[in-house]
Amino acid sequence: MVFLTALNLGQKVKSGSRKFWKRQRIFQLSANFYGRRRNCFRLALRSVEKALTHSQAGRRTKRNELSQLWMGRIGAASLEHGIPFEPFYISLNKCKVALDRHILADITYTEPRTFKGLATLARFQRYVDTADKRSILEMPPEGVFTRGML
Repeated sequence: MVFLTALNLGQKVKSGSRKFWKRQRIFQLSANFYGRRRNCFRLALRSVEKALTHSQAGRRTKRNELSQLWMGRIGAASLEHGIPFEPFYISLNKCKVALDRHILADITYTEPRTFKGLATLARFQRYVDTADKRSILEMPPEGVFTRGML
């Protein structure tokens, strides 16, 4: 029997190639596993599913731990300059300084002078906002210009 259309020709090839590429994807994901967990499809499939499940939970844990690390670094550095973390961060937001916690944490140990300037700016903003101004800062810091000074 002769088929004149290409419709019947492609069907047998597709199912086999799908199976092949599915297996290849699993084997690529299990390439660094040890023993038969790398070469046998059933064992590789189980191991890959378990590894992907654990990696999802690990990403969540990593995100939380990094956030705590950043906040700890910023808090310690801001306390060295005389302002706690929460007022420091709120004052920076009021000054329209658009730096997130990750960048601020990097600035704390890579560029201490820049962080000192940010802390001074935050202290001055807190000085402007607070009613009891003597308890926070006697004089405005030198070299910091804000809209109120202009």
